[in-house]
Amino acid sequence: MSDKHKGISEDWLSLILGLFIFLLSLGILFNIDILGWSVKNFVWISIDKSIKPVSIHYESLNPFLSLLFTFLFMLVLMSIGAYALKLNLKKFIFAFTIIFIISYISWLIGHYAYIAETPDKLDKHGISWSLNLTGEAGYIIALLAGLIVGNFFTKFAEFLKDAIKPELYIKTAIVIMGAALGVKAAESVGLASAVIFRGLCAIIEAYLIYWAIVYFIARKYFKFSKEWAAPLASGISICGVSAAIATGGAIRARPIIPIMVSSLVVVFAVVELILLPFIAQNFLWNEPLVAGAWMGLAVKTDGAAVASGAITDGLIRAKALAELGIEYKEGWILMTATTVKVFIDVFIGIWAFILAYIWTVKFSKKENKSKPSAKDIWDRFPKFVIGYVLTFLIFLILCLSIPEFIEKAKIASAEGNVFRQIFFVLTFFTIGAVSNFKKLWEEGIGKLALIYVICLFGFIIWVGLFISWLFFHGAKPPIL
Repeated sequence: MSDKHKGISEDWLSLILGLFIFLLSLGILFNIDILGWSVKNFVWISIDKSIKPVSIHYESLNPFLSLLFTFLFMLVLMSIGAYALKLNLKKFIFAFTIIFIISYISWLIGHYAYIAETPDKLDKHGISWSLNLTGEAGYIIALLAGLIVGNFFTKFAEFLKDAIKPELYIKTAIVIMGAALGVKAAESVGLASAVIFRGLCAIIEAYLIYWAIVYFIARKYFKFSKEWAAPLASGISICGVSAAIATGGAIRARPIIPIMVSSLVVVFAVVELILLPFIAQNFLWNEPLVAGAWMGLAVKTDGAAVASGAITDGLIRAKALAELGIEYKEGWILMTATTVKVFIDVFIGIWAFILAYIWTVKFSKKENKSKPSAKDIWDRFPKFVIGYVLTFLIFLILCLSIPEFIEKAKIASAEGNVFRQIFFVLTFFTIGAVSNFKKLWEEGIGKLALIYVICLFGFIIWVGLFISWLFFHGAKPPIL
């Protein structure tokens, strides 16, 4: 396909979509409530109390219409995105509608009081117990629903493939999320600065420790070629799918290699996503920011890492409230996980440039004599990170410069957060839907999986935990 017929990349599209929603949310700063009709979820016993419009300006709007308008807005927005991606628009609309319905039902179920409610609010619903998972349980339910579809209803999953875009959904969500984190950072500047500084330290771990060890093991003990070892090392140690694809392009590996590695990364991200937040809740609930950083360092895809941070945020806040009566502000554990992950993401382009230079100069002189340029860095740079940084800085600077804007900024970020959560739950469902374990095994992924198991569970998770403890030990989120 020639360049002129190619659609926009998912990376650029996520930046555009996220910034568009962010710009609409800014209307509230000028007393124009553009997104106030969007639907907000609540913990419920009676289903008719589960949703209502996010803004008090639209409180008279029927909750069902609020949900319908939210769906239609998402459908139109994502259909425009599908058109830009040169997808089959008719198939996308059908597939996205089904994915939205399943994902949103999962999100609603996750807010059922017996699943989600925290101990201090049981009396409010007239119940004596709950699983105490908070509303983030909806993400887990969506993931399980996706796994069922991806592994037991493969034809159905194939039908939905045009709208199964987990990387697009999570990257768009991260752009939107930057605004909410900017407001939180403005309210606690000292802690936010510490989180950002400590997040930078993750780069050393991921690039200088993880990558070298994984590459060495793959080459020395499993006899993989350089073409296989480099994308595998990037996928396992840095940022999963994005890093594997960027590395494959940088060294001009055959397309099948980063695809295989990316599939493996998604599978193990699902495993980590299911296990690590609950391990953190049980063993790190008194060190909440250590737990958040651990999610960012240990879970190797953007979607799963940020999603793990979201679940861990909910689980640990609930645990701290139940055990100590302390109610941490929502989002700080998630912010820590995301910050660590984003700093790692930022350097994917630089790392791809370094590898492109090494492979060009040392290994591929005969194939290509040209040296990599600054454009190579830009081509590999994850564009959604620009959006995350922009929305974060805009609200941070705005709130610090004009303190009276903080309350309005909170409302604006809450309205944007409606769509961030929807993109999150879409991410969980679609991650599950693409994780067809049987198909991946048949494609010969077993040997790669063995390296992944050895490296991930042998040292990456534990070194990540140590580094997280080293830099975040004793740091706590603000208390309500």
